[in-house]
Amino acid sequence: MLAPVLDKSPAELFTDRMTQILNDAGLALMISVGHRTRLFDVMSTRAAWTAVDLAESAILSERYVREWLGAMVTGGIVTFDERLQRYALPAAHAASLTRAASPNNIAVTTQWIAVLGGAEDAIVKAFAHGRGVPYSEYARFHEVMAEESQQTVVAALQQHILPLVPGLTDRLKSGITVLDVACGSGRALLELAEAFPASHFTGVDASVEAITVADEAAARRRTPNTRFVKGDMAELDTPRAYDLVTAFDAIHDQAKPAVVLERIHAALKPGGVFLMQDILGHTHLADNIGSPLAPFMYTISCMHCMSVSLAAGGPGLGAMWGRERALEMLAAAGFRDARVETLPHDPINYYYIASKQQ
Repeated sequence: MLAPVLDKSPAELFTDRMTQILNDAGLALMISVGHRTRLFDVMSTRAAWTAVDLAESAILSERYVREWLGAMVTGGIVTFDERLQRYALPAAHAASLTRAASPNNIAVTTQWIAVLGGAEDAIVKAFAHGRGVPYSEYARFHEVMAEESQQTVVAALQQHILPLVPGLTDRLKSGITVLDVACGSGRALLELAEAFPASHFTGVDASVEAITVADEAAARRRTPNTRFVKGDMAELDTPRAYDLVTAFDAIHDQAKPAVVLERIHAALKPGGVFLMQDILGHTHLADNIGSPLAPFMYTISCMHCMSVSLAAGGPGLGAMWGRERALEMLAAAGFRDARVETLPHDPINYYYIASKQQ
């Protein structure tokens, strides 16, 4: 007869959870490494590998690859045949881990753990002085943000995002003026510029680094219908100049988000449309309890979004400013008919569509 299983105490159960958290945190870092070194991409091209073959094919150190495989096997990411000494990446796992799986490559998002961790010392100090942490403390921020945008925005623009606004695709084909606020490296804008050569596109971003990358990309892709401007949207005066303004995962980071929204409203022609992607969440904490990604989003908010805004003298809205506050701020800026949509490819964001009255 089997001995009865004794119930664990609350303390023991929490210890188990903490152990799982440590393991998952380690795996997140190792998954990020696997993405950056393209190990997952290489593994997906063959059914099984020895550590030596994998390292040679990936042009990496075998000793490092073997240790990385140890984390992947014990973490249940990669399988291991002890008899044959072969490692395999199951197809079901590759569907969330390889570049070929984009826009479903979650390995891209794991890079944020290291990016945020690199700023931990500055964040800890900010808990005392309250002034926030500037963008300069976040190594690889624009690189990782561009890759994330490639998945959630660029890959979905024509099939999913543009159709949220009835008739927008046809208008872009005919030729309209478009402004992308906090355009970053310009990937979304350049995608639109290539697809709709009759339209004209302007990107604005406060980062010299991002604008430089965008300008270089525009030169390579030969898109004469684009221009990129270094600047803060809160300080730009472009009344009634644009038919469409976009902002992808950007407004909550701003030093003056309310002013930015007002300037966006002013920049639109009568009847123009503002299309805003921003984090899927609610303004009140209680409404976010149970949301699968809420802990991750509050972490991103605390360690980056809120902090960079505070560092620039802003209100520190944070990523979890929430749907309710976003709608309030859109209304205060002059948008009276904003609606909110979600898209199947993007479980992280809401899409806000608001028009300027004629």
